[in-house]
Amino acid sequence: MTNSYMNRVIDKDLERYLNIMGAILLTGPKWCGKTTTAMQHANSILNLDDIDNRDQYLKLAELKPSELLKGEKPRLIDEWQLAPILWDGVRQSVDKTSDKGQYILTGSTSVDESKIRHTGTGRIHRMVMYPMSLYESGESNGKISLTELFNNPKIDIDGITSDLTVKNLFFAMCRGGWPESLKIENKEDQLLIARSYFDSICESDVSTVDGVKKNPERVKNLLKSYARNISTPTKDTTIMKDIESHFGKISKGTYYSYINALKRIFVIQNIYAWSPNIRSASTMKATTKKEFIDPSIATSALNLTPERLFHDLNTTGYIFETLCIRDLNVYANKLGGKIHYFRKGDTLEVDCVLLLNDGRYGLIEIKLGKTEIKKGSKNLHKAEEIIKENIAKNNTKVPEPSFLAILTGGELACTKYDDIKIIPIGCLK
Repeated sequence: MTNSYMNRVIDKDLERYLNIMGAILLTGPKWCGKTTTAMQHANSILNLDDIDNRDQYLKLAELKPSELLKGEKPRLIDEWQLAPILWDGVRQSVDKTSDKGQYILTGSTSVDESKIRHTGTGRIHRMVMYPMSLYESGESNGKISLTELFNNPKIDIDGITSDLTVKNLFFAMCRGGWPESLKIENKEDQLLIARSYFDSICESDVSTVDGVKKNPERVKNLLKSYARNISTPTKDTTIMKDIESHFGKISKGTYYSYINALKRIFVIQNIYAWSPNIRSASTMKATTKKEFIDPSIATSALNLTPERLFHDLNTTGYIFETLCIRDLNVYANKLGGKIHYFRKGDTLEVDCVLLLNDGRYGLIEIKLGKTEIKKGSKNLHKAEEIIKENIAKNNTKVPEPSFLAILTGGELACTKYDDIKIIPIGCLK
């Protein structure tokens, strides 16, 4: 790896899967560092979007695509979706030799599936990369490990402190986890990267998915409404009404075409409900929670600065939750985990259920300040009680939660309220 490269949590997983799979598909939002990370693991590189060679590469993809696959392995094929036929070429190449770690494909948009003949199952492993977590950017000291919480729930965290001040936390929310911003010395200029990313989404990126030009102002209005409802299980109809009350009429078809495009370029994501009853249909009926892939998209949509976050702490709390969900996604990926939320009726909700593929899970509340911690602890205990009752009633094989935790924007870690871990986000990795 190059000396200037900032290590990412996904690096070790990328190495691991290159040893057991023929090819890797690395997806995620633009500017999150996919190409830079992939380059650290590649021995040759083909950039299909190279301004000097793009036309030549695309013509060759039509005439003899196998020529583009030649090169020392692992071979990185960047922006591979510009020539979808290469997907089938990679699959066939992997089938022919059965060698591991032959290719890494990177791209920020989903490809037209009709142009692919085979899913690549068993040959091409798909991985999602997120913007940088606070640990990756060096703002979390990483003294508390998510892995250790699962493996040793009784671990002593009392007295561990975070070095991340509230002022710097609010700045990190607005700056986001975009690696390019960390290369800029001036703090104010770092914020411009997130603003530029937001403008790029609205002006051009959202239209590249299906080739249908979308109105930039309408995209901005939609994202602004979405930002006002982040970290909540708000119905799409509610967001549509919000858009109409502020910015004018939008049809259901237009709304969903924009939403689907934003999902495909990894701008927004849904957090699905979880139930301890495996056979429950309630999770399928439950409204998904709305999140951005990075908190800086929300702050850009609402035109918020680090200073303005101090004047609307209610909104800031929701944006803080988005930051925590982003970081948990990064750390959970390493463990093969997924993020869900738990809701019972209209009175009880737990912000995050971190579910591992081996069935273990942790219940996590996200509270920016100290005043909400006691409320969060009551939610966790009530949810734990409901889960235990459900297990006994339905005789399910779902285990009890591995741990209960509250993520905060504070500085001191401790265990209180009957074994609930109070963890500053500036300590987590």
